[in-house]
Amino acid sequence: MCAMILLAEDDRKQVELVRRYLERESHQVVAAHDGQQALDVLRRARPDLLVLDVMLPVVDGLEVCRIVRAESDLPILMLTARSEEDDMLVGLDLGADDYMTKPFSPRELVVRVRALLRRVRVADGQPPDRARVGAVVVDARAHELYCDDVRVDVTAGEFRLIAALAARPHGVLTRSQLLEELHGIDRYVSVRTIDTHVLNLRKKIERDPRRPTRLVTVYGVGYKLTDEQR
Repeated sequence: MCAMILLAEDDRKQVELVRRYLERESHQVVAAHDGQQALDVLRRARPDLLVLDVMLPVVDGLEVCRIVRAESDLPILMLTARSEEDDMLVGLDLGADDYMTKPFSPRELVVRVRALLRRVRVADGQPPDRARVGAVVVDARAHELYCDDVRVDVTAGEFRLIAALAARPHGVLTRSQLLEELHGIDRYVSVRTIDTHVLNLRKKIERDPRRPTRLVTVYGVGYKLTDEQR
C-alpha cells in the first residue's frame, strides 16, 4: 500500500530516521520543518497521510491539526515529546486520528501508518484486509471475529466497535470516535452503549474480563485493542 506521506517535524535527524523506515515500505516521504511549510505542502502536494509533530516552529502542530481538519479528512498521526495528558486530549479533540509520544519506535510508527492507511482504504470502499491484534482477528469482509483461533459471536454494534479498534492496533479511540463508528448500527447510540459493548466484548475475548489485557481502557481518553501482556 504505497502512499505519499507528509512528515512535519523540525528535528532533521528524526526526519531522516523516520523517512528511511517509511521508504522501506515503498512510501514517498515529503518533509516540512515548520507548521506553515507543512500547510503549504499539504495544499500543493495533497499527501495521503500527515505525520505531525506538536512542537513545530512558526505554526505549532495543534494549530496545523485544527486547520487541516477544517479543510479535509486527511489522516493525521500526531507526535509529541510532551507527557501531559492534555496534549493528547487536545490533539484527539482537534481531529487527530492517532498519536505517539516521543521517544517512539520507528517500527511502531510504520505499523500505525499502515493501520491508518488501511482505514482510509476501507472507508473508500476498497477491499479490507484481515486485521490481527495479538490473539484477536477481525475479518471485515466476512464480518467475523476470532479470538484464540475460535470464532466469536458478536452483535453488529460489537463488531463495528472492535473492527474500528483493530484498524488502529495499540491506538486509542475516544468514545466520540466510537460513537461515529456505531452511527446507523445502534438506533439509540450513546456513551453508555459504547461502554456496554466494551463490557460484552471483554466477556468474549478476555481470559479474565475483570482484568482486561486485550481491550483496555485508557483512562480519560477511550479504549484501545492491544496484544500487550501485563
